[in-house]
Amino acid sequence: MMEATGIYYLQLAYYLVEQGARVVVVNPVVIRRYIQMHLGKGKSDRKDAQWIMRYGEQNQAVCWQPEERIIVECRQLEQVIEQLIKQKTMVINAIEALERQPVVSALAVKSLKQTLKMLEKQVRQMEDKMLDALEAVYEKEIRLLSSIPGIGRKTAGMLLLFAGGFRKVGSYRQLIAKAGLSPREYTSGTSVRGKVLITKMGGGLIRSKLFMCSFSAKISNAACKALYERLVAKGKNGKLALIAVSNKLLKQAFAIVKSGKPYQADFNKFTPVKLDF
Repeated sequence: MMEATGIYYLQLAYYLVEQGARVVVVNPVVIRRYIQMHLGKGKSDRKDAQWIMRYGEQNQAVCWQPEERIIVECRQLEQVIEQLIKQKTMVINAIEALERQPVVSALAVKSLKQTLKMLEKQVRQMEDKMLDALEAVYEKEIRLLSSIPGIGRKTAGMLLLFAGGFRKVGSYRQLIAKAGLSPREYTSGTSVRGKVLITKMGGGLIRSKLFMCSFSAKISNAACKALYERLVAKGKNGKLALIAVSNKLLKQAFAIVKSGKPYQADFNKFTPVKLDF
């Protein structure tokens, strides 16, 4: 048993699996909470290893298996695309700041705009190559996901990567929790009544993408439209209603991929999303 410490556990995990060993990888947050629950004090590599061993002895866990090569490679491409988009944003901000100055160097502006065009071209090329690679293996799944109103080809590819091809996901609740879209209540007795928010743990990229898709889904997606209008009618603000729509899109994605049937506007078997915002 080991913690999922960034990329550092991967080489060892791969090697052990190749040698036939049973490997369990645990979220570091789980181990940290376990140590706190048992009032553990101090920290060292030796103590951490002892706590991980103790946790493994007392809890059943699913054996870890490497993900498919295509998923791993495309996730690396996705990370590079994300970094290029961040660079693009920085260049856009630099151009705007430069153009607002009383004296502006035409050469400096030209250079930044050339850099911006290069970054935009790289992003488009890498996105196309990543989606082409995914469609070569997951053509059916991407077609099914793209049938959902509000979800396009790019978002379908991101969902597929996020869910690891939907091969190891047992329920839509796992996806919603992984995306950080699970509601988090903050109440105690009759005096403490905090706002119900989402956890925002992990899945920041797919969460932001789904939120953007929710603007279209609340108009074109029958189930999402009904959900959005129902929440707004109850007095919930627009942002919270859109978060609920994002949650609904993720639930639809899971149901449609698992059923193998494309989206149907009159299909009424999706359980309503219960979010007490």
